[in-house]
Amino acid sequence: MATRVRFRGTRAVGVDYLRGGRLRRTVAAGEIVLCGGAINTPQLLQLSGVGDRALLAQHGIDVVHHSPGVGENLRDHLEVYIQYASKQPVSIAPGLRWRMRPKIAVDWLFFRRRLGATNHFEGGGFARSNEDVDYPNLMFHFLPIAIRYDGTAPTKGHGYECTSDLCTPTPAGTCASARPIRGNTPRCCSTTSRPRPIAGEWVEAVRVARDILNQPAFEPYNDGELSPGPSVETDREILDWVARDAETALHPSCTAKMGLDEMSVVDPASMSVHGLEGLRVVDASVFPYVTNGNIYAPVMMVAEKAADLIAGNTPLPPAEVPYYRYRDGTPLYPPGDSRNHEEHP
Repeated sequence: MATRVRFRGTRAVGVDYLRGGRLRRTVAAGEIVLCGGAINTPQLLQLSGVGDRALLAQHGIDVVHHSPGVGENLRDHLEVYIQYASKQPVSIAPGLRWRMRPKIAVDWLFFRRRLGATNHFEGGGFARSNEDVDYPNLMFHFLPIAIRYDGTAPTKGHGYECTSDLCTPTPAGTCASARPIRGNTPRCCSTTSRPRPIAGEWVEAVRVARDILNQPAFEPYNDGELSPGPSVETDREILDWVARDAETALHPSCTAKMGLDEMSVVDPASMSVHGLEGLRVVDASVFPYVTNGNIYAPVMMVAEKAADLIAGNTPLPPAEVPYYRYRDGTPLYPPGDSRNHEEHP
């Protein structure tokens, strides 16, 4: 477990770490690349003296470089579970039984097949919550089981669900920690600022998910809504349920954002930490804002681009790819492209 980046002046020269929770060691390095993610990367920077001067002083950490953006701008997606009971025994709920688990493990370990070979998110898609939205702002995943991330299920019978996320950024938050002790996770909190009227979007997200799951194609299976349930119907009831039931979609990002303003931590031209030498960041923390969907592919893109920058490879030229515009079914080209004027006055 990394506990500190060592500096000689403003140059990173090594990393302290724990092994087995006890033995403290140091590894020297000509250059260091932090890939701890949106939680661990800002934590390690702060513990190393890179962060907001006032925050570091509160914890008695000597300042190596004042960077007020470290740990700020925390973004994530939230999601809720719209769950239904199934009339037919077609879900994968039996796989939750303890007596089934050894067989599932054997099938996966030796044959790479059956329940262990799927993440159970069998389908997904994007939607616009209303006709005034120009691009999809809702994301859905379908699971052939009614379950939560912690493994709990609302019923022992068969069921299915549609997880519903808002693609638009959630209110920004902060991430900070004082000690690199196992089990002492950083303190993360959100602010009260709301850059968009996301309350209305949550109501729309639940209603759209319900509309999908009540289509005629589901009639042979639909045995009634389990969560949030028929008692949750008005806008206020839906919002109260979302406040109680929403969980992270596990897309934390943006806590060491790249950019050129005073709150930026990473230089987008090199992935180096502003004001320091020999230290780069390559993970979801460098996003300026959370992407309009799952972050896995964007993280891979950042890694590929950063690898070229670090290796000194000539980058590929920007790709000017038109994208679909739903209002008239025609492509929209990048800003400044003359074809926009010709085809879409």
